[in-house]
Amino acid sequence: MRTSSQLGGFHQESGFRLVLRPLRQSFRRLSLFFLSLLICALVVAQPWEAMRAVAQRVPASAPTELRGVWLTNIDSSVMFSRRNLRNGMQRLARLHFNTVYPTVWNWGYTLYPSPLAEQVIGRAQLPDRSLRRRDVLEEAVENGHDMGLAVVPWFEFGLMAPADSELVIRHPDWVTQRRDGSKVIMEGIYPRVWLNPFHPEVQQFLLGLIGEIVTRYDVDGLQLDDHFGLPAELGYDPYTVNLYRQQHNGRTPPANSQDPEWMRWRANQITSLMQRTFTTIKRVKPNAIVALSPNSQDFSYNHYLQDWSSWERAGYIEELILQVYRDNLTGFTQELNHPAVQQARSHIPVAVGVLAGLRNRLTDQNLLQQQIQAIRDRQYAGVSFFFYETLNGRDNMLQQLFSSPAQRPLVASAQRR
Repeated sequence: MRTSSQLGGFHQESGFRLVLRPLRQSFRRLSLFFLSLLICALVVAQPWEAMRAVAQRVPASAPTELRGVWLTNIDSSVMFSRRNLRNGMQRLARLHFNTVYPTVWNWGYTLYPSPLAEQVIGRAQLPDRSLRRRDVLEEAVENGHDMGLAVVPWFEFGLMAPADSELVIRHPDWVTQRRDGSKVIMEGIYPRVWLNPFHPEVQQFLLGLIGEIVTRYDVDGLQLDDHFGLPAELGYDPYTVNLYRQQHNGRTPPANSQDPEWMRWRANQITSLMQRTFTTIKRVKPNAIVALSPNSQDFSYNHYLQDWSSWERAGYIEELILQVYRDNLTGFTQELNHPAVQQARSHIPVAVGVLAGLRNRLTDQNLLQQQIQAIRDRQYAGVSFFFYETLNGRDNMLQQLFSSPAQRPLVASAQRR
């Protein structure tokens, strides 16, 4: 039991506490507030810190060389878990790569959650358990940029689709055909069909996907390849035949699929689609790179009606990675000396796509080193490997090839920044 004097002291002390308590609470709130701001600042700054660290690793005096690799979901596991993708990006940065080309469209599906694909195909992305509740493209962009890598999504299947895909089942009129009415073209053991690049609904769908990617994601560009064309024996579907008739006074297309005028007409239509693709990307993201990875000019035109040399001269391509998948050095170097390639090099960065291997057949490591040396001897803009998984176990070779960091070549759009 307290005495009166003790009670007086208690009341006096309690009075001070009553005054100090709100001050302490205010101070505590302010401390928590500033601590929260500091944490937020650190979280927001982390990517910038990573970029600054990369900038320190790649000084302005560093050589310029594109060092890229394609990331695919075929015969590869790098994209099928967050950990695999993150570890893959870290590995590439450690090995002084500077560019990744992750696939975003193949097997008739997107690999990112696409509202447009859900509307047109019935599925927002590839139906694979490992992709549920994930946005692989967003992960690739975030991880890549954290590691200082440029991220250029790769439109891998282009106009090609599996013959039994949901896209084809839902839209059979989108598929083109041969003169005899057949549609399937075998790609190895896989039956494929080709979407009609002349059909307005096909164009709207493809351009919609491309616009969706550059609008929703902080990508550094978008890459098309040899599948953004049409096998020369195709184009005899009713829509294309009627379109040709309208522009040729009622005449039907020649029976010979290799007829020069018939080939040129179809190639010009695909060129117009490429122009629209370029405009779609630049309208949304002017600094995004419009890239292409084709076969040689002659092969591309004669087999796929893809006149990429004309695209390059018209300014629709800002970066070219020529696919030179050869199993001997002589054939490899012959492709590097082609006039169309030399002409492109005078306008834009031209790198070389090298086949590091397929699932069951890796390219000999000595040949890979010789090919890269041939690329460097001829002062090409760099190299890109197909594909990530076939580089496993080759870190020692890559460390020798890429012993120090290199800057990525600037393209015209980047130079305008």
